[in-house]
Amino acid sequence: MTVLKNIAKDRILQITVIITVVSLFFARPRFADINFHTLWSVAAMLTIIQIYAYLHVLDVLAYKLTSIADNTRKLNTLFSLLAVISGMFLGNDITALTLIPLYLNIAKRYKLPQILPVTLIGMGANIGAAFTPWGNPHNIFLVSRFDVSPLKFFEWSVPYLVVSMLIMGLVFLFIPKEEIPVQKAEPIKISWRPTLITTAVFIFFFFGVFRTIDIIWPMLASIALALAINPRIMLKIDYALLLTFTGFFIFISDIQQIPVIVNLIHGTVYSEISTYFASIISSQVMSNVPSTILVGKFTTYAQALFLGSNIGGFGSAIGSMANMLVLKTFNQHGSVSKKKFFIQWTIMQFAGLIILTAVGLLLLIFRI
Repeated sequence: MTVLKNIAKDRILQITVIITVVSLFFARPRFADINFHTLWSVAAMLTIIQIYAYLHVLDVLAYKLTSIADNTRKLNTLFSLLAVISGMFLGNDITALTLIPLYLNIAKRYKLPQILPVTLIGMGANIGAAFTPWGNPHNIFLVSRFDVSPLKFFEWSVPYLVVSMLIMGLVFLFIPKEEIPVQKAEPIKISWRPTLITTAVFIFFFFGVFRTIDIIWPMLASIALALAINPRIMLKIDYALLLTFTGFFIFISDIQQIPVIVNLIHGTVYSEISTYFASIISSQVMSNVPSTILVGKFTTYAQALFLGSNIGGFGSAIGSMANMLVLKTFNQHGSVSKKKFFIQWTIMQFAGLIILTAVGLLLLIFRI
């Protein structure tokens, strides 16, 4: 029942269902328009992420790193960097859900700042998730839709990551160095055998994403592993996201058969720069996953869409699912004014959006 409730209350899915149902009055979806490679890839990714979450790998890393932090700047830096690294492999959603409660637990104990560190953890997760094809679900769609090679993908993501980390590093310099008691490492044990097997399946999944092998096999392997470790892992998977992808494939299949709408969308993605800005702007109002699927069906400018969709994850609360999870998690665990947090978080998010939009534009123009 909990799984069905989580699916039913997902706002993005609700909107997707509405517009998909409306589109069915104008056309019927074509089976060939459903990108099953993306769906199986996302299913495998979500399963592997939940296995790692069940094995508490990120929790252990967080406690190990915080056990060496003796001042506020070091603590914030370590949490933010861990968020970046975790975002690369576990995605920004799991990163936000895991690291923010851990940090807030420490912050409340020693009366440390909460707003800036939590915001940096969320932003770090978004930056890290953009680096890998599986970090963000829409990156998987991009790789599948445009048949992007690993070398080409990292040619796009490495410069973005480097510049973003340099900007983040400048922010760290302004965090005061106030001494705090060194944190005691929590006695959490990692089950190494299932962790190593999961990592092997993860590598198998990498080859599936880039079509070296059929993605159906990594997906089945990840599900089999989850069932072998603990069948309840399958209850934690974000099925709403899978349904959102499916709904948007149906919706876009329908609107592709309506000439007026096709011409209108083509008018907004007629060039690399227009595709870039269309992706960023649409992400602010419909989240970057459905935005990427929509824009991606009508453009050939893959790099512009990659940068626009990942940068579009900053800004508004619905820019990415991770943003909504940051707000939700803070509301559950934070001890300062929720209104104050939302205002300052929004200001920093849009400041990051503006700065990174300029960065992405330069990367496109100069092909850095």
